[in-house]
Amino acid sequence: MDLPAKIRTIPAEPGVYLYKNAEGDVIYVGKAKNLRSRVASYFHEARWEDAKTGTLLREAVDVDYIVVANNKEALALENNLIKQRKPRFNILLRDDKTYPYVKLTLGERWPRVYVTRRLRKDGNAYYGPYFPANLAYRIVDLIHRNFLIPSCKVDLTRFHPRPCLQYYIKRCLGPCVQELTTPDAYQEAVRDVKLFLEGRPTDLSRSLQARMEQAAAAQEYERAARYRDLISTVEQLQERQRIAAAEGDDADVFGYHYENGMVAVNLFHMRGGKMVDRREFFWEDLPEITTEHVGTAAPGCPGEQSSPENFANSSTDLEEKASRGRLSPHEPGQPDKSFSPGEFFSALVKQLYIGQPYVPRNLYVPIDFADREALEDLLSEQQADKSVRPTRVHILIPLRGDKRSLIDLAGNNAKQSYDQRFRVLKPNARKIQEELQEVVSLPELPKRIECFDISHIQGAETVASMVVWEEGRMKKSDYRKFIIRTVEGVDDFASMREVVTRRYKRLQQEEKPMPSLVLIDGGLGQLHAAAEALESLEIINQPLAAIAKREEILYVFGQEKDPVALDHHSPVLHLIQLIRDEAHRFAVTFHRKRRQMRDRATELLEIPGVGTSTTRRLLEHFGSLQAVKQADEAALSAVVTRVQADAIRNHFRK
Repeated sequence: MDLPAKIRTIPAEPGVYLYKNAEGDVIYVGKAKNLRSRVASYFHEARWEDAKTGTLLREAVDVDYIVVANNKEALALENNLIKQRKPRFNILLRDDKTYPYVKLTLGERWPRVYVTRRLRKDGNAYYGPYFPANLAYRIVDLIHRNFLIPSCKVDLTRFHPRPCLQYYIKRCLGPCVQELTTPDAYQEAVRDVKLFLEGRPTDLSRSLQARMEQAAAAQEYERAARYRDLISTVEQLQERQRIAAAEGDDADVFGYHYENGMVAVNLFHMRGGKMVDRREFFWEDLPEITTEHVGTAAPGCPGEQSSPENFANSSTDLEEKASRGRLSPHEPGQPDKSFSPGEFFSALVKQLYIGQPYVPRNLYVPIDFADREALEDLLSEQQADKSVRPTRVHILIPLRGDKRSLIDLAGNNAKQSYDQRFRVLKPNARKIQEELQEVVSLPELPKRIECFDISHIQGAETVASMVVWEEGRMKKSDYRKFIIRTVEGVDDFASMREVVTRRYKRLQQEEKPMPSLVLIDGGLGQLHAAAEALESLEIINQPLAAIAKREEILYVFGQEKDPVALDHHSPVLHLIQLIRDEAHRFAVTFHRKRRQMRDRATELLEIPGVGTSTTRRLLEHFGSLQAVKQADEAALSAVVTRVQADAIRNHFRK
């Protein structure tokens, strides 16, 4: 069935449609209140003059559709399909960095707490997001110190002979060793953590008070004192939350700068009336987006007719608002006809907030868009399902006053972000450290990184290198070379296991501190080999990551299922690549030198009376095989015996 014939069979109901190309790839996802009318509108003659629509229809050979009950369901489904299929004609949130959550692993026998950036339907409990990002780490640290629930990566499905350092410094109950704690005591601590993370301080304080009195009555004064300290901590946190709540509502504020086909967006997170963090987004390969106007394509869904009640702005009003955003400086105050801020923000807000566990009460955007009211309803219902005290979500477009000043401030910061990103300004060294800390989930700013690489040819002359980055520069005095001794043949994993074991066993013997991050040049296999080496030395909670070649994907140990795909402009990626490439260069150089020594030695070993030690002395003294060939009898006799010198001269004379 050809495309026009198939369109006539599409029902006149709300839903989502998907255009496909000849390879069967989805190239565009849109939503509609009336699927048949929307899809058919693409083939009106006037629409072919639209650059985006014309290109889309020239590539599209098929269209699929999914019928839903109403427009809000269509919004949610459209958002999910865009995230899954990543069609190239849709505006995509490529810089999909998320803020951290605290994960409580309720599915484990001994639950633990972690900081994570990915939400999964895995039976565990997730709390957040937290602003700024380091707040999640501070909360987890507070849980370690007060509730003694760990974040370690030790295998807790079996018992170990002795606990780690965290137990001895009283930041863990020690479930890894039999009889250090009991399941009942551990589950009690987990229940307290759950109440704490759910924001139920009153219930938690009441429970702790009862247990404190019970412990005091049983004359267990040390345990009673611990409950007393916990009550004090919870009450202090509760008081801070009351103060923040009295200062103002939660809000997110958007500003943008568009220039030369590239967009930078700044998102300010306001919590309790105060700005707690800022987030940056960048697009350098936007799909062709036509400027909206009444009666034409709605944002995110080309072809739908916009009614006045859905999109109340006139063309003049829209241009006035757009001009107050950050547009191309080539024509001040005039919107770029190839860029539609309304369509852009419609797609951005949907991808940022639909399906998220928390959405602030107010979202301030610099421009109106067609499905704003429907999105407000959807987000409000979404929050009502997840909140004890549901509040309506408002998407607002302030034109004057303090709120507009906030949007202008966000726009000015977006301009600075644009310059920093696209004008290739040198980023601040501390900023790179902070971003690396956030990406790899480090407990503190990275001060020292040690990177390992393996080099060989078909298993011959296998060597390894370790290079060091410290305080912003490569520290060549700490570089190390390793000759692999226990591995035969091609086995990169075993080689990595050997070199990491040797390196950190020596560090333990010398009582030197571990680096901020151990970086492995390789994929998951090398990463797990390094982790096994550290575990064999009983080194736990050591930050460990690997960067895979070609894909340039960063695997963080403990979060392997959620690899980090850094943007190719990211200064963090550039730093990791620099360290990785230096480790590779150092390993390859050492391997070549070893191979040259082996090749040189081969011919000398063919001479009768010249053995391994004599060959080594000759090469060390003369520096190369060619120099040995050109040496006279007197020069050779200074290194070897006269008989050997004669044999060498006769060999090369032939």
